[in-house]
Amino acid sequence: MVLLYHGSNVAVKEPKIITSNRTLDFGPGFYVTSDEPQAIRWAQLQTQRRRTGEPTVTVYELDEDAVAALSVMRFDHAVKEWLNYVAMNRKGIYSGSKYDMVIGPVANDNTMPVISDYMSGVIGEETALILLKPQKLADQFAFLTWKGLSALRLQEVRRYG
Repeated sequence: MVLLYHGSNVAVKEPKIITSNRTLDFGPGFYVTSDEPQAIRWAQLQTQRRRTGEPTVTVYELDEDAVAALSVMRFDHAVKEWLNYVAMNRKGIYSGSKYDMVIGPVANDNTMPVISDYMSGVIGEETALILLKPQKLADQFAFLTWKGLSALRLQEVRRYG
């Protein structure tokens, strides 16, 4: 059984794909992680930023049979393909294949300066990958379609307030 965690300032019992003006690593979607401490940190950050609610982690089980029927892109590490995919999504210019789910490292506060320098042309691809290599990046699962979301099963809600 694979458990996935979504950190927020509220419980998310019915996930939705939210298209916003924010450009995210893997594009508009519903994001979770298999790293519970990462989800707790995200819940605390979201509660602090929004100044409402309480740090909440919603736990889901990933239906692996349902995943078999999905179009999935997976990046095991911060490799060239991941870097370029994230950069294109962050710039809002990705126009390649559409996936139901994308799995890969999360670009966090420690990695964003490197990715920003890469996107602005300050450093090249090879330098960016060298700088990213020592980072211990948590994973993220982005559900980009309603079909993808159908692979999640609500398990429980945990509050950390």
